[in-house]
Amino acid sequence: MAEFVEKYISPFTDYGFKRLFGEEINKDLLLDFLNELLKEEQGQIKDLTYLKTEQLGDTDLDRKAIFDLYCENEKGEKFIVELQKSKQNFFKDRTVYYSTFPIREQAKRENWNFELKAVYMIAILDFVFDEDKNEPDKFRYDVKLMDTDTNKVFYNKLKFIYLEMPKFKKSLDELETRFDKWLYVIRNLNLLDRIPDKLREKIFDKLFESAEIAKLTYEQVLSYEGSLKYYRDMKNSLDTAREEGMIEGEIKGELKRNKEVAKNLLANGVSIDLIIKSTGLSEVEINNL
Repeated sequence: MAEFVEKYISPFTDYGFKRLFGEEINKDLLLDFLNELLKEEQGQIKDLTYLKTEQLGDTDLDRKAIFDLYCENEKGEKFIVELQKSKQNFFKDRTVYYSTFPIREQAKRENWNFELKAVYMIAILDFVFDEDKNEPDKFRYDVKLMDTDTNKVFYNKLKFIYLEMPKFKKSLDELETRFDKWLYVIRNLNLLDRIPDKLREKIFDKLFESAEIAKLTYEQVLSYEGSLKYYRDMKNSLDTAREEGMIEGEIKGELKRNKEVAKNLLANGVSIDLIIKSTGLSEVEINNL
């Protein structure tokens, strides 16, 4: 069993995320986080009920969906909370697809008049969408169906919220709201060695206590260890791929520049032997120019 350097579990592991937000004993943590996230929309969520996370299609041929967290408030509104650790092709498509399950299941009621309860799709991301990289200070994206001419909300019962956590870079001294505090904890929990004074609130005291590795059972430590290993392996693979992609790009750029130099030298009557020495290109590559 590994000896952990960190004092607290990482919320970006599957085990850590579900321990902190997906267990009945810690339901008040999820409730508090959602209330801070959605207080302008919801006012105050009084209670949550965890629902089955595996969703099946209408037929055996339909693709199923497995949510990280799926819950319902006292008004029957549904909340899907997803933790996404790495970039995934068509992730936005996936969130739209996931939102159809709580919509369709409402149609199963008898004498249904098509009135829907609200559905919230919340994605906590450990990456930044490529199209958002030119907005380094914007980490929260709230998406609704809108009229493109007036920019007025056309339908307010379906909402997507994306939190690009790498963009949240506030220090402890810069935290202004409780929502800031929540994002700081999610972003930095496993990097801390104690509860900062600025986070000394009952709800965060409970979170830090639940996250303390020393208080896990042997079986829980094994589960976390496996989850952490998967997370680190995945991050290392992505970092390696990114670095190799940068190196490959640099090599291609250098090759392109050398070919341009070789063309100019050829045009000025320089011998092929001298061009080979100057550019590192082969005779075949130069002749192909």
